[in-house]
Amino acid sequence: MSTQTMPLAKAITAGLRAALDADDSVMLMGEDIGRLGGVFRVTDGLQKDFGEHRVVDTPLAESGIVGTAIGLAMRGYRPVCEIQFDGFVFPAYDQITTQLSKMHYRSGGRVQVPVVIRIPYGGGIGAVEHHSESPEALFAHTAGLRVVSPATPQDAYDMIRAAVVSPDPVIFLEPKGRYWTKGEVDLDSPVPALSDGGTSDPLGTARVVRPGTDVTLVAYGPTVATVLSAAEALAAEGTSAEVVDLRSVSPLDVPTVADSVRRTGRCVVVHEAPTFLGSGAELAARLSEVCFYSLESPVLRVGGYHAPYPVAKLEHEYLPSVDRVLDAVDRALAH
Repeated sequence: MSTQTMPLAKAITAGLRAALDADDSVMLMGEDIGRLGGVFRVTDGLQKDFGEHRVVDTPLAESGIVGTAIGLAMRGYRPVCEIQFDGFVFPAYDQITTQLSKMHYRSGGRVQVPVVIRIPYGGGIGAVEHHSESPEALFAHTAGLRVVSPATPQDAYDMIRAAVVSPDPVIFLEPKGRYWTKGEVDLDSPVPALSDGGTSDPLGTARVVRPGTDVTLVAYGPTVATVLSAAEALAAEGTSAEVVDLRSVSPLDVPTVADSVRRTGRCVVVHEAPTFLGSGAELAARLSEVCFYSLESPVLRVGGYHAPYPVAKLEHEYLPSVDRVLDAVDRALAH
């Protein structure tokens, strides 16, 4: 059957398998992704089926992984790198922001570097220090990178395939706290078209996942499920919340969000990363510019605090919760 129910993690596995099968230039690189199948088993079975030359176990050296991938991409390959945990990406930050993001621009458009960097990110799994970061704003601030995060198994399947065929480097953020969330996946869905100006590009377009009339709730990745739960609670109280899944942090699909905000007059943006200088701040500023005469209250943000990610027993005090989203909605409706 073409439609199967599977966890988000296995939808990514299926997408990687489809990409490897469709194009011999696609290869996977990362620490323990071969025989072990990765820490979260996302690449489980792929080395067995495609060989060690296409699913490559690398040394524990993130800068070396990304640097090698850049060179491979310049020679015609399409490398997909796995970073084991979000906090481990920073040794490769120099390669990503000074080389990967700028090579196309620096070469006057003559050199493309179609590299995908997969990063399990976010909290909620009771991990130790450096294993629950949300660094998306750091990469979104760097021109030349696409920064995306799926929230559902179907989007995970579609978006990883779209990332692999993208001519641009892609930071593919996988919400590890939602890895085991199940959903239906159409394995025969076509690879989404990119940069065609249409709505079929999941690497650059947001979508409304729940219609509403009173307030717009915007989220991406792990917090989409949180705001959908908040919308259910609001509905029970007689408040209609529209939910928009951004999917892409860079580029930002402001028009889709703005259309929603013009209908509802209010907006709350939710993400796990700290609100201070976060992606929600950029979206709030843009909405204040383009929806000024439609807004009934300020655009509010719910996110992590401007502090290091806490120890596991306190992480649920740090992460956005349904109650914190409902409190923000109450404040928005009070105006």
